[in-house]
Amino acid sequence: MLTTTVCAALSAAGLAIAFLTAWRRRFAAATRLAAVALVPVGLAMSGLVGLGGKIGRAVGGWAADLVLKPTVWAGFAVLACAVVLWIIGRAAAARSGSAASRRETRAAEPAAGAPALGTSGPPATRQQPVSGRSASGEGAGKGKGKGAEPSEDFSDIEAILKKHGI
Repeated sequence: MLTTTVCAALSAAGLAIAFLTAWRRRFAAATRLAAVALVPVGLAMSGLVGLGGKIGRAVGGWAADLVLKPTVWAGFAVLACAVVLWIIGRAAAARSGSAASRRETRAAEPAAGAPALGTSGPPATRQQPVSGRSASGEGAGKGKGKGAEPSEDFSDIEAILKKHGI
């Protein structure tokens, strides 16, 4: 009952200050003051003031036990051990996972690099020029130093460039 009276008195004082602030034509500040002034009455009416008192007593009892009982200290030691083990487990999993992914990446690199160079796959899968002419219309060996092989390597590129008008 006493806490409700104190909360009501605090709210009344806050509302009086908000009224005086509004009298000076500072309405935004007065509105904020009125909102803050209503908090103590709201807490008392909802029962949160009593709950706060119970929580305060519980935390105080726990703090007294923390200082006086060795089992509480042992409990903190067990919790610390659990946290350390959790961190070690996560670090070990990350380390072994990253090493495995690095091995997989190294194994996949030659296979991934080969198609970009145009050297993988059987010769039958590559496009062969029809009647000794490349896609650009030049002869297979015409103007090249060592035969038909260099013009066949660039025939796909030449066709793409010609298609785009380059």
